[in-house]
Amino acid sequence: MRKFPILILNAAAFATPALAQDLSLFDLELEALMKIEVTVQRRTENILTVPIATTVIRDETLTTLYKTGEDMRGLTSRLPSLQVESSFGRTFPRFYVRGIGNTSFDLNASQPVSLLYDDVVLESPILKGLPIFDIAQLELARGPQGTLFGRNTPAGVIILNSVLPEETFSGFVRANVGRFQTSNIEGALGGSLGNGWSSRFSFLNQYRDDWVINRVEGPESGFEGFRDTALRWQLRYQSDNGFESLLKLHARDMHGTSRLFRANIIDPGTNRFVSDFDLRNVSQDGQNSQTLDHQGLSLRLSWPFKQFDLYSISAYETAEVFSRGDIDGGFGAASANAMGPGVIPFSSETAAALPRHDQITQEIRLASKTEGPIDWQAGLFWFDESQKIENINYDSLNNGVQNGYAAIRQTNQSSALFFAAGYTVNEKLQLRAGVRQTWDRKTFSAERPQSPGGGAPLQPLFANSDESQLSWDLSALWRLDQQHNLFVRIAEGFRAPSFQGRVMFRNSISQATSETVLSVETGLKAELANRRLRYGITLYRFQLDDPQLTAVGGTGNVSQLINAEQAEGSGIEFEFDAKLGSRWSLLGGLSYNHTAINDTNLLLTVCGAPCSVTDPIMMVNGVRLAKVDGNPLPYAPNWIGQLQLRYEAPFATGKLYFHTDWTLRSSMNFFLYEAAEFRASSLVEGGMRLGYSWQNARYDTALFVRNLTDKTALIGAIDFNNLTGMVNEPRIFGVEFSASF
Repeated sequence: MRKFPILILNAAAFATPALAQDLSLFDLELEALMKIEVTVQRRTENILTVPIATTVIRDETLTTLYKTGEDMRGLTSRLPSLQVESSFGRTFPRFYVRGIGNTSFDLNASQPVSLLYDDVVLESPILKGLPIFDIAQLELARGPQGTLFGRNTPAGVIILNSVLPEETFSGFVRANVGRFQTSNIEGALGGSLGNGWSSRFSFLNQYRDDWVINRVEGPESGFEGFRDTALRWQLRYQSDNGFESLLKLHARDMHGTSRLFRANIIDPGTNRFVSDFDLRNVSQDGQNSQTLDHQGLSLRLSWPFKQFDLYSISAYETAEVFSRGDIDGGFGAASANAMGPGVIPFSSETAAALPRHDQITQEIRLASKTEGPIDWQAGLFWFDESQKIENINYDSLNNGVQNGYAAIRQTNQSSALFFAAGYTVNEKLQLRAGVRQTWDRKTFSAERPQSPGGGAPLQPLFANSDESQLSWDLSALWRLDQQHNLFVRIAEGFRAPSFQGRVMFRNSISQATSETVLSVETGLKAELANRRLRYGITLYRFQLDDPQLTAVGGTGNVSQLINAEQAEGSGIEFEFDAKLGSRWSLLGGLSYNHTAINDTNLLLTVCGAPCSVTDPIMMVNGVRLAKVDGNPLPYAPNWIGQLQLRYEAPFATGKLYFHTDWTLRSSMNFFLYEAAEFRASSLVEGGMRLGYSWQNARYDTALFVRNLTDKTALIGAIDFNNLTGMVNEPRIFGVEFSASF
């Protein structure tokens, strides 16, 4: 089996020259595919000449996907090797690339996938939920990116680039309405202000009514509604001598429900829904609400000099969030007169709050001119983050009064020096290398002034870390011919130490030391048939040393950080974009990812709910522990696929079109241990769009549907109380109109 991906790569390398000769598959009279340029090496470069496994989603595809109030979770399975999920809701996406991610739901959780929005790193998981709107391009760089993008990037980087202000006047408005009173209104307006100045204002407003009904009397009558508003204003100056400045301010305000947990919806011994599962109805006695307030500003400056360009990127982000939910997913408890659905051993209602979060970043970077055989970049980066987190417990059986409170404080300072260089040996061979030295320091404290059940308070506990790490990468790109490029890349990255203060129900802080990753990948990128077909194939293997893992829930209702001895992964990624015939276009991809935890001594507590653990069980001091050696990483399906098909034809004075998109992912585990109930089955989801555009696509109207087959699937679970699960988005259909000017 290990030879299978290699055979595919070799077969593709030999087959594509023959395919290039058979131009009858493509209509060469058609307009060629748009040239794709990416910034994953901090320069604007052709995607074919970048020795990194990179996938791009451009503005048209993004707007097609984000029609129905979708948030960052809508990216899941849309790109090779990418999964996105959340047990927190719209405001806390968790990213997994090639199986590497973090299941922690703590507000200070670090993630191994970094997100940059307009050159600014958004470190907090709360900041990473910033909506996608008026975006020119999204890029996913897979594999360690620790040289140019820093720590906490061992799995990869997601890069979002907004549409920039231009001298010409332009704008658009796009509005749709759909099922459950869903509405999505997006727009932008910008143009010249004179004397080199230009501006652009963008906005997004998403709304959905509650579509899940609460069947018991309680503080909430319905769930899953939201109103999410985001704004962005950019002011750009371009001088005649090449100096450029870009000031950006953005804000987000979200009010809605937190993640909806559904009690006992999993049939014991299986991962199927119980026979009486009802998507539109629940029975809960707790409150469910979520609010977020996020603002930020950044200033990007660039100065041209004779031999190099100088860049400065300064940014400040701040956010406040409050999220309260009924964690047991039902009503009552075994100690009460009534309970349901099913058995609720004890009630659990909690809230997590971030009353204060501040992030300041500063980068200074020098980049050589691109003329000549040598190019280089060098710079320094500074990061300062401060946050206070509150965890609150409530008594659902006593009118929801607060009966527990814990406070966590964390500061994090990180600085880095980096250097990267490329050398063009000849017209066939390019070499690149990079190095980054990072210093990272954290201070952490946790206390419990109010203990649930009236127990003794917990005095402040303290922890800190102070660590430095060297990251590096080496790569080479061979031009096999005018159409094919082969690359090899070796990279090492790391994730800084982490702390977790789940002290509501325990009296200690958990800590994970740094994890490091060594990745080797080789790939083939090509454009054929006079740029009517573009494709890429990547074969990779990585080794994670001391991976930071999160053991969630379990018998003791405690989430804690741990380090395993090692984890490994390998796989193959394939993607393509093609214009077929005179009216058809097709793009998609397929990735295979194998992951495994390698630690023969790692034993973890298992579910408190009555689940069917399939791992070997050992009894230690009367506690059931599972041996997880050899298990895959959580939320790491073997197969992830995506496909988009578009047909368009002239009609009247415009163009009639049909667009459909589909994603596939195979089964996956939710937790580090394996249990029959806590494993997602394979899932295929699709969408469709039928529309008409006219006046050179200036105006457009369409009918659309998401989750076309109305498939309801289990996509997450809680394991400590009962068989509580989370489900995917329902089918949404509606109509849209857009106009550009």
